[in-house]
Amino acid sequence: MQDPEIKEMLADLIWLNALIATELIQVTENTSALLRKSPPPDSCIKEHNTLRDTALQMADKYRPGTILAHHLGKHQ
Repeated sequence: MQDPEIKEMLADLIWLNALIATELIQVTENTSALLRKSPPPDSCIKEHNTLRDTALQMADKYRPGTILAHHLGKHQ
């Protein structure tokens, strides 16, 4: 593999991992809400939002302009 190919592949993997991480956070929140029959604690929601923001920053650093930020804005 050539250096540009490796960089491209790593950028793809970073973006994909950020996507997976943010979706997993959402699944965890949804599962928690179903089991509790109420929303997760505010402290968890705040921490999850911070974690989402961090993952989004990483994804945007290597793959700017994707719909990930738009998609995350629709998560509840």
